[in-house]
Amino acid sequence: MQLFNTYSGQLEEFKPIEENKVKMYVCGPTVYDYAHLGHARCYITWDVLYRYFKFRGYDVTYCRNVTDVDDKILKKAEKEGKTPQEVSQYWYKQFTNSMQKLNNLSPDIEPFATKTLGEMISMVKDLIDKGYAYESNGDVYFRVKKFGRYGSLSGQPIDQLESGARIAVGELKEDPLDFALWKKDEKFGYNSPWGVGRPGWHIECSAMSRKYLGKTIDIHAGGADLIFPHHENEIAQSECANGCKFVNYWLHNGFVTINKEKMSKSLGNFLTIDDMLKNYDANTLRLFILTNHYRMPVEFSDEALSSAQAGAKRLTNAKQTPVNENIDITKTPEYKEFCTAMDEDLNTSKALAVLFDLTTRANKGEKDAYTILYKLGTVLGFTFEKSKLSEEDLINAVNKVSKELGQDFQSMDEIIELRKKARSEKNWEIADKIRISLDEIGIILKDTPDGTKIDIK
Repeated sequence: MQLFNTYSGQLEEFKPIEENKVKMYVCGPTVYDYAHLGHARCYITWDVLYRYFKFRGYDVTYCRNVTDVDDKILKKAEKEGKTPQEVSQYWYKQFTNSMQKLNNLSPDIEPFATKTLGEMISMVKDLIDKGYAYESNGDVYFRVKKFGRYGSLSGQPIDQLESGARIAVGELKEDPLDFALWKKDEKFGYNSPWGVGRPGWHIECSAMSRKYLGKTIDIHAGGADLIFPHHENEIAQSECANGCKFVNYWLHNGFVTINKEKMSKSLGNFLTIDDMLKNYDANTLRLFILTNHYRMPVEFSDEALSSAQAGAKRLTNAKQTPVNENIDITKTPEYKEFCTAMDEDLNTSKALAVLFDLTTRANKGEKDAYTILYKLGTVLGFTFEKSKLSEEDLINAVNKVSKELGQDFQSMDEIIELRKKARSEKNWEIADKIRISLDEIGIILKDTPDGTKIDIK
């Protein structure tokens, strides 16, 4: 399996530290607001990697943290007259619900920053004792220039970083490049050897990763926006504190953009996952994201979502047969083709082509095509439950046909009866108008031995 390692800037063969085991850490959310489509891309991407490792028989430990102590949380708490804990707990629940709606698996370990403070303080003390950090008026800073490889992940030389470095008001640093490991905060802080304060953002992930996965891990993943300074700083403090390599493979997903700009809360151009799911199901959002290679930027548009919606419906509406659990999927050519694609740095676009080919063959009634489709599709997180029409869908359908035919229908039963009559009288104009009107809103009428059934395209 080849993975693109951001640190080396090239594809590398994946070799785990321990045979058949994978230790994987993903930077989790800062819980103070709704998760958006950019978060969906990040966590769907790494959910698929997690699923694929498990599918290939690896024993995976997936750790994704929750940042529940942060400037943004404190500002929201002050604005709303709540405690930081109330804010973070509320938004953590919202985040969890959004992840479940996207059909993302829960990580094996989900540590909270506020529950790992002892480990953070211990790591900061180690860095001070080794001369890599220093206390300054209640703050603690990391000495960047003492770590010779600083800038290696982001490809930014120290002299280039120096030119843009500044010391903010109130900071007492030895060098503008130095970053905070601990911040003085007498209002919302916690007790520490340096007074009341709270951890810097970067030390949180280093401490949680070390506590739950060990000093050296296989994979650390996250969005490309975290490469600098967050992941760069993690490497510096972890390797200096632990005296060994921190991460073997650094993986980063690309941005979701709107009008060529990164989607973010600070720019105010974000679309929340919950809002998106009002118009599109989880399969559609997953297909939209997985159609593109995970390292490339994805441009959001209604056209792209509509195309993904049509593709997702095609998968879901494949002719279903009972799943044959006796099939050894590893001996099928589709398994080999699917894995070859996924082993090419998670080439989900190629993997999807395998699924769509299986969909076509399942619809033709080919034996076991649906079983293989179901098993491979599940690796990408797709669900194969048929979508159900809501009451609102039915009302919209009745209104649409009423408007098209200039008649006031009260129910779908009346429309079905009219269509039946029109067909028997060979009045194809009326029958076609009904079919086209419903087709435009994604609804079809299927004639079966048990009568006419209403279904989603």
